[in-house]
Amino acid sequence: MENGEKKLQPLTKNKEQQLDVSYWNERWKMSETGWDTGFASPSITNYLSQYPNKEAAILIPGCGNAYEAEYLLLNGFTNITLIDIAPKAVEGLQAKFENQEGIRILCEDFFLHQGTYDLVIEQTFFCAIDPEKRMSYSNKMVSLLNPHGKLIGVLFNRAFTHQGPPFGGDLLEYHSIFEPNFEITTMAECYNSVPARIGSEVFINLQKKQNREFAS
Repeated sequence: MENGEKKLQPLTKNKEQQLDVSYWNERWKMSETGWDTGFASPSITNYLSQYPNKEAAILIPGCGNAYEAEYLLLNGFTNITLIDIAPKAVEGLQAKFENQEGIRILCEDFFLHQGTYDLVIEQTFFCAIDPEKRMSYSNKMVSLLNPHGKLIGVLFNRAFTHQGPPFGGDLLEYHSIFEPNFEITTMAECYNSVPARIGSEVFINLQKKQNREFAS
């Protein structure tokens, strides 16, 4: 695979049916987790190192092994929520963070989640959902964020030659998806991506537009 990315099991023609609990749980059972880099994204930890509010409500959807959550806990953050749709992934998270205060782990569908957050961290979740749901993703993020809340993280800035997931994209598409709901503080090529993704990621720092509210 290009850039060191491993190929996941290809989808059948019924793509919508495949990207469900069963699909992702099977990936975890079979250890087909090619998205997992083994450590937190430097782009994200660099941002978090400058984030002042240690009590901020932080959400990481589609969190997988949640390396960013480990970083947050080690650096004094006290209100972290993790979501993953795969029970097998959640089982691993519960063992990893057993008896750890300041973190909540949920096994559920992001699009059905209820809550309010100051910060949402995006790391290999957006690229895993059906591209037809990307505008719904943007709308859902707005509904989960407090009035001055932010969505930060990394997105792929490339196309993939195989049928996803992961699904790629580019800056033009991302602007069209996020501009209706967010003020774009940063949407630019990462200068500190992990080695396997150098030149293929953009960092986003998006602030919720005022008066943008959607039913959760």
